[in-house]
Amino acid sequence: MSNPQNPEWLDSTNREGESFDLPSVVPLDFDSLVNAAKAKAGLDDFGEDYWQAPLKMLCDDLNSVAELTLFGRLMARNDLLIWLNQRLEITELTKRHPEILQQAIVAPMFIVGLPRSGTSILFEVLAQDPDVGVPKMWESMLPTPPPETATYSTDKRIEHAHQLFTQWNRAVPEFATVHEMAGDIPAECGLIMAGSFISDHIASLHMSDNYGGWHAQADLTPAYQWHKIMLQVLQWKNPRKRWLLKAPAHQSKLDTLLKIYPDARIIQTHRDPIQCMGSATNLMACLYKMRSNKPFNAAAFDEFLVGEATAQRLELVIDQVASGVVPKQSLCDSRYCDLMDQPIECVEHIYRYFDMPLSEATKQRILDYLAAKPKGKFGAHNYQSDATERHYFERYQQHYQVPSEV
Repeated sequence: MSNPQNPEWLDSTNREGESFDLPSVVPLDFDSLVNAAKAKAGLDDFGEDYWQAPLKMLCDDLNSVAELTLFGRLMARNDLLIWLNQRLEITELTKRHPEILQQAIVAPMFIVGLPRSGTSILFEVLAQDPDVGVPKMWESMLPTPPPETATYSTDKRIEHAHQLFTQWNRAVPEFATVHEMAGDIPAECGLIMAGSFISDHIASLHMSDNYGGWHAQADLTPAYQWHKIMLQVLQWKNPRKRWLLKAPAHQSKLDTLLKIYPDARIIQTHRDPIQCMGSATNLMACLYKMRSNKPFNAAAFDEFLVGEATAQRLELVIDQVASGVVPKQSLCDSRYCDLMDQPIECVEHIYRYFDMPLSEATKQRILDYLAAKPKGKFGAHNYQSDATERHYFERYQQHYQVPSEV
């Protein structure tokens, strides 16, 4: 599935759009977006100004290298306005209620690892613990007004977000076989960080070479600070006993994560990197196809897709643990094969590592969840992998005893 196809309705819409002056019809310049957000919110304070430079860089990419279609520009403008309004409304909210920023985020648990290494299924499995609070897609995109316990499962924003996220499947039907989308499923941290405009979620949606390259090397401290503010807002009127969070990209920024969350519990997933790279290629191809007809360029995603760069990312964590930059007691390693073969034993290992209780009721909830969601439930995900780069991963696979799948 290296060349996903759009449905006819989307191709027809985009062909009609070729007759338009798209930059004028759907503007994606910094000033237009900021002014529209201010007008909609009736507010003008976006908080600290670190977000401006990355947003300007992103806008330049969207208007040049991304080659967005009509539908792609509409999706991009809608996203950016949502995140700008998010900044405006959260800044205003925390000025009126400064006690929000005093909310304690205690020992949050983060799942990290290569994309497609089992982070999502582990996220879903661990979320079966009733003591866990997991940020949902709807509240991560539309956090204001803060969710409340009494209406958490019936909030009208759930359906709004569901329509936006499942639109991805309607635009590229193959995407449903790669990644589940819905309004009320767990959200990755990239979406929570989007309001900082320093986020791998943003980088993954468009062919944005300059922004993507900048993000890979950027200081993510402001993004993690925004991430914490988001959690404080989300738990203010709907308390969570213990946060469970997930994003593959944390793996290369553990030092920054621990600076903001020094008591974080980190679970690093492990799977054959060759298998992960082939799967990630399809994910990126689907995401780009929604918004552009430009041929997919895998070379633009070296951090995820190229053997040597991926090996460096994996070995960075080995070295950080060895040097004490990442305390050994803060990071638990979990193999994908163990989760697939012996899910309860895998979860028990994680809970023992962090000295946390695991009830029999939670174990049964995990088994029931897995029984109701067999592999391939949303369709077959076929992809090719290149085993010629196996040599890059010798140190990694030996260190963590990761079996080869390819």
